[in-house]
Amino acid sequence: MAKIDLSNISHSYNPNDPNPVYALNPFSMTWENGNRYAILGPSGCGKTTMLNIVSGLVRPSAGRILFDDKDVTDLKTEDRNIAQVFQFPVIYNTMTVYENLAFPLKCRDFSKSKTDERVNSVAETLNLKSFLNSPARKLTADQKQLISLGRGLVREDVAAVLMDEPLTVIDPDLKFRLRRNLKEINEQYKTTLVYVTHDQNEAMTFADNIIVMSEGEVVQTGSPKELFERPNTTFVGYFIGSPAMNLFESEASSNDSVKINNTLIKTHTNLSNLKTKNIKLGIRSEFIKIAQNQNENLVDVNVEKVEDLGNYKLITAKLGDFTIKSKVTRETEIPSQNVKLHIPADKCCVYEDNKLI
Repeated sequence: MAKIDLSNISHSYNPNDPNPVYALNPFSMTWENGNRYAILGPSGCGKTTMLNIVSGLVRPSAGRILFDDKDVTDLKTEDRNIAQVFQFPVIYNTMTVYENLAFPLKCRDFSKSKTDERVNSVAETLNLKSFLNSPARKLTADQKQLISLGRGLVREDVAAVLMDEPLTVIDPDLKFRLRRNLKEINEQYKTTLVYVTHDQNEAMTFADNIIVMSEGEVVQTGSPKELFERPNTTFVGYFIGSPAMNLFESEASSNDSVKINNTLIKTHTNLSNLKTKNIKLGIRSEFIKIAQNQNENLVDVNVEKVEDLGNYKLITAKLGDFTIKSKVTRETEIPSQNVKLHIPADKCCVYEDNKLI
């Protein structure tokens, strides 16, 4: 396992062009030894490029990569002591499941007893124990991906396990269990795990720290709680959460209040240094409730739809020209008319030029 530093990294696939296009704009970050990270973003945002730079499959146009303070920027992949799991399974069809899992250890001259111990441990975790003597070619696509994943986990000495959308071919129930198993492996062996995905649910349920990317930019890093409650940009607010964060075009009204459709909303943000009065107010639907005894930050809405989604109700309403969504418990009584919603000041996020103030 290793601490991984990415120092002033950037990358272009046409660096000699007079106007190069960057797949990754300059950034720096540190992945601490033994932690779980997710790189999250839409297709084409630079997630896989970042992962391939760390693994050595791609050399960055600029910057340095350090493993435990050792510069590995020019080292080949095989010299970096990492394991990489790809989106589609890469296995040896002519081998048994046991032979596939044992192969990385055999290449490193592990003893038979140590190999048996590690292979059986990983096979138990991934529910492959009953298939150890079966030919790998006879397994299903999701089982083959488990083998590919297991080959990355079987080595205890790796600097990091890098996973590029590894659960794409696996059914949803198994995905949930595997994410839990990966967390258990991380806690047991303190292996640094880096997981690339476009699925916010996968990222939020797997990682301690999430790196959100958009168009080659690292737009925010933080814990699932930080990204959910205080998105740094409107993009993060929109991309994370279901439904997406409520965002309203607003106007600053005082040092800590905004106006939406002539309705005054108090916030806990200092608005005295704004460069423009045209801003956006962001609020998660989870924080908006039917008003009870509150006497400020109340908005009158017209309820358009109430959806019962099992463990909660989702209210879709109109606030003037804006649509507002609120998540409430299934037991909440929703009036048919004269509905007032409460927007808590401490949960309001105010954005200027789409960036959190």
